[in-house]
Amino acid sequence: MSPRAACRLEALGFAEVYDYTAGKADWLARGLPREGEKAGERRAFDLVVDDVATCALDDRVGTVRERVAASRYGFAFVVSPGGVLLGRLRRAALEGDGEQTADAVMELGPSTIRADTELEPLAERMRTRDLTSLPVTTPEGELMGVVRRDDLEAELASRQP
Repeated sequence: MSPRAACRLEALGFAEVYDYTAGKADWLARGLPREGEKAGERRAFDLVVDDVATCALDDRVGTVRERVAASRYGFAFVVSPGGVLLGRLRRAALEGDGEQTADAVMELGPSTIRADTELEPLAERMRTRDLTSLPVTTPEGELMGVVRRDDLEAELASRQP
């Protein structure tokens, strides 16, 4: 809808008005509210948890190591000031020189999924690649959180009669 129409709806008292032009696929990939026949189908966004440790490019490995030790994951994600996922610090990098920066030792561009990813193909992908979690990002690459394989398997098992 146009910005003018959105403004008018707000003036009429509608609380949640979106002036969004990118399209349906982009909307769904952001995990935004869904409507229609398939609105009730659970997707990756419904299982996202945002409890993973994150750090900036210039954070020292020693500092990040402490955050990871306090989390349930053996890694941290490196994000930009705007939240864009840039890399991952795996256990081996975290066990190294604590004075190095995340930028110097991170694994670049981890594989990601979008919020609207269907659960069955996602589970198959995680099983095939023996993954315990996958990061979920917006179309701009902003980290939303992770989907954990344990949570995904439990969700799928709950559907079984």
